[in-house]
Amino acid sequence: MSNPPPDPLANAGNLASVAAETSPADVGLLDDPQEWPVFGRPHGAPERETPQQGAWESHVVLQGMHCAACALTIEEALRQVPGVQEADVSAATCRARVVWDPQQVSPSGWMEAVRRAGYLALPALDAFAREHRQREHRRALWRWLVAGFCMMQVMMYAWPAYQAMPGDLTLEMEQLLRWASWVISLPVVLFACGPFVSNALRDIRQRRVSMDLPVALGMLITFVVSMLGTFDPTGPFGREVYYDSLTMFVFFLLTGRWLELRLRERTAGALEAVMNRLPDSVERRDEAGQFTRVSTRRLQLGDVVRVLPGEAFPADGVILEGHTQADEALLTGESTPVDKPRGSAVTAGSYNLRAPVPVRIEALGEDTRFGQIVALMESASLQKPRLAQLADKIARPFLLGVLLAAGLAAAWWWPTDPSHALMVAVAVLVVTCPCALSLATPVAMLTAAGTLARRGVLVRNLQALETLADVDTVVFDKTGTLTRDGLELQQVQVAPGSGLSPEQALALAAVLARQSLHPVSRAIVTAAEGQLVDVSGWAVSEIQEIAGAGLIAKAQYSGQEAGWLRLGSAAHAGVEAGQQPGQQAILSFQSNDLAVELASFALREELRAEALSVVQTLQKTGVQVQLLSGDHDAAVQQIAARCGIEVAFGGCSPAQKLAYLRQLQAAGRRVAMVGDGLNDGPVLAGAHVSFAFGRAVPLAQSRSDLVVMGDNLTLVTQGLQLSRRTLRVVRQNLWWAAAYNALGVPLAVAGLMPAWLAGLGMALSSLLVVANAARLTRIPDEGGANAHPAAPLVHTPPEMA
Repeated sequence: MSNPPPDPLANAGNLASVAAETSPADVGLLDDPQEWPVFGRPHGAPERETPQQGAWESHVVLQGMHCAACALTIEEALRQVPGVQEADVSAATCRARVVWDPQQVSPSGWMEAVRRAGYLALPALDAFAREHRQREHRRALWRWLVAGFCMMQVMMYAWPAYQAMPGDLTLEMEQLLRWASWVISLPVVLFACGPFVSNALRDIRQRRVSMDLPVALGMLITFVVSMLGTFDPTGPFGREVYYDSLTMFVFFLLTGRWLELRLRERTAGALEAVMNRLPDSVERRDEAGQFTRVSTRRLQLGDVVRVLPGEAFPADGVILEGHTQADEALLTGESTPVDKPRGSAVTAGSYNLRAPVPVRIEALGEDTRFGQIVALMESASLQKPRLAQLADKIARPFLLGVLLAAGLAAAWWWPTDPSHALMVAVAVLVVTCPCALSLATPVAMLTAAGTLARRGVLVRNLQALETLADVDTVVFDKTGTLTRDGLELQQVQVAPGSGLSPEQALALAAVLARQSLHPVSRAIVTAAEGQLVDVSGWAVSEIQEIAGAGLIAKAQYSGQEAGWLRLGSAAHAGVEAGQQPGQQAILSFQSNDLAVELASFALREELRAEALSVVQTLQKTGVQVQLLSGDHDAAVQQIAARCGIEVAFGGCSPAQKLAYLRQLQAAGRRVAMVGDGLNDGPVLAGAHVSFAFGRAVPLAQSRSDLVVMGDNLTLVTQGLQLSRRTLRVVRQNLWWAAAYNALGVPLAVAGLMPAWLAGLGMALSSLLVVANAARLTRIPDEGGANAHPAAPLVHTPPEMA
């Protein structure tokens, strides 16, 4: 037996220290090719002889970034490294995706570029990410507590100066209060303000500007002016000190950042919560038959693991013993537990709910459905929608404008009162923060994507959420979308003189149908299950299936002349086709070249139970629903009538479907296509936005924008309604960010906004944006609350080739 691969998580402490220490010697541990799969995967063709062949795609968590300007800085630093082919950074999730060539650069090389830019890159491992978040939360909480305690003490010392009448306070007492406030403010400046000041110094060294630079300038200016007034009360800055304003707006900023961090875990962190479902370790059976706990990444194909109740299955496998239930909501969108008896297949990422069970591993990593889901979600979390790209472009010019506006405001007020002029500049620096602007779009989009992922809809393209909100036409495929994959038997009609009852005809047909996997045969066999009908008078043998036609078997009834039983189309059965609409199968008996019809079986596709309500809901919201299918037109029209769809066409090839979609788009319609994800690939790619429906969709091959993992068609309507709410939230956030700055800047320049109020406004602006996005964590109720006006129907059929 080959030795197991090195355990990446066994060295978790080493890698964590690598990320924390960032010394060149330690960072070199990440250059070991055996560690690369821990936080990445081969990019492009995964088949390669050695890890060094071909590019790698790695994902890292970033520390020290707070805004869109930080994201742009990191992207620029990475893209300047030789060998880095692609770099995408998300300000909302603080994650980065890096595609790099091992022949030109190592992980330590491009991580060092991030460090030189003033930030820290951590391997995006579940344990590391959680440890990093906990450490950041503890530090932020301590800073917040220190700032809050000192603020209360400084306000206590400042209160007498506000309330005293002339002559109530002696000069010595007033000076004593100032000195006490200065001492109490020192922990705020040296500890609580630490991240702002260190980030600002980094910006100055790198000759760039980010959000923390104007904020830190405002803090330092306020402290220096107050300190000068304390040390020299008779000087130009001695008239008033601003320790209370300093401690208040630091406390407000830290409060806003702390709450924003917690809210972002509920919003943008929803995607990460879905991706981090696999356990860090699992019990594996060793050669002695004992179970010992090992890292999940040490598992190999054929291993037997014991999964305890409450744990997630670490890989795809088969239950060897026992019986349990599994929660497969991520894979199907359904929260109902699924029974898993012995021999059942289990999927990675689903939860074991009832009892401990031994499982034999059959697929690992990217070969599992969960691995494909994680790859898609990681890609989606780093995408930047059009509105977010616009916000990123204006972030840096906006910050430069802030510095210029603060300088002009100080110059305007300086002749009147230098102390007041500097405090006006501080108010301008603090109030004009672009945080709300840069977070407005990505936080809302990622929140919606995480909400849909928990319901069983994967968003491959974040821009699709914005496009989906404007859709006014939804075009459905029929088979596997509005209908289930199989057929159902609707009616059995025996021919006069056949001597068979409907039950006997069905049982006889089932004898042939059991030898075929065709959907028609499966429908007949399913309908005949459980029926105890005697057809022993028929001797049937030599059953054969003729591809594309039907079944044939040698048969003899009660000693009469032998012949052939045929089950299939009318042409195959050798009889004339009936006038009954829809799909049907004929059972006939042929003897001496004369075929006699015994019975006909009317079949219909099983319409999804929710199909009618989904179509009605879409129509109530002003969306026109159409149906295009490659099946014959009679069956398509029958399904359309049952669903209430007015525009339906059958007999369409994929090329004709695509031509019809382009015809709708040329007419000004915004079209969403819902198909099977594989056969309709060109049509899905040609629509404005598309859903691939069904569990059988190969995620890596699907060309749709959204993938519905389960069997619930209502997820299409829920996705449409959530996208409309998402776009509305994005617009509200952008309007709020613009209105806040439009109101706050004039007030600050006019000297009507003190520094503490500017800090409060800055904190509330970002907090409101994230809190508004948090409303998207729930799926809206179905209905027509957001109805768009219905557009006129397009009835022109697709041109037939």
